[in-house]
Amino acid sequence: MTSCFCLSTAWPNACIWANDASPFWPRGGGITAIGEKLLLGLYSASKEDTGSARECLRDLKARGMNDPVLVASDGAPGLIRAIEEVFPRSLRQRCLAHKIRNLGNKVPEERWREVRAHALAAYQAISPMAARNAAGEFRRLYEKEFPSAVACFEDDFEACIAHLRLPIALRKTTRTTNLLERLFGENRRRAKVIPRAFGEKPILKLMFAALIRASASWRRVVISEFELK
Repeated sequence: MTSCFCLSTAWPNACIWANDASPFWPRGGGITAIGEKLLLGLYSASKEDTGSARECLRDLKARGMNDPVLVASDGAPGLIRAIEEVFPRSLRQRCLAHKIRNLGNKVPEERWREVRAHALAAYQAISPMAARNAAGEFRRLYEKEFPSAVACFEDDFEACIAHLRLPIALRKTTRTTNLLERLFGENRRRAKVIPRAFGEKPILKLMFAALIRASASWRRVVISEFELK
């Protein structure tokens, strides 16, 4: 499973992309300049790779989406390559929800609360410089005790703090792919009762209808005139 969220300066203000299960159903959504969240598209792909991701992202561009200011994704290599290829000028944000889950798997449960707090102090710092300082402190505290956790923490670190270059009001929305992850439940709930012989096109139509209905409950993001500038 891979997921991706993008914030852009024009047509949509944001877009989302993901793959889930087999067959794969990449989907896209967006946030307009006035903060309205929209479902942009749903695609069928034969596999979860760079080529499939590239095709979906290029389709969004062909339909009028400008290069995003920021693209958030999980750590799937194929998706990351596609993002960097299609949107080379965009900031790339590593989804912090995925990163924190991965980090938690490398720390004993009894120490996780402490380690998590220090990790978030860096990932959610007030500025990139403050984040790098906090990262140095994290390394100093844990590199001998939890070397694998430190390696995980530092992996793709600059992408983990890309959201800190945005206005504070936009950071919580753009540092994870949670908006898209919530749609996976709708996908799974319907896929369980659909026979495999039902056919690709009918399933695609059913998924699109379900996602349109789910996206109707998305709340607007409040964006001030100052932040738009």
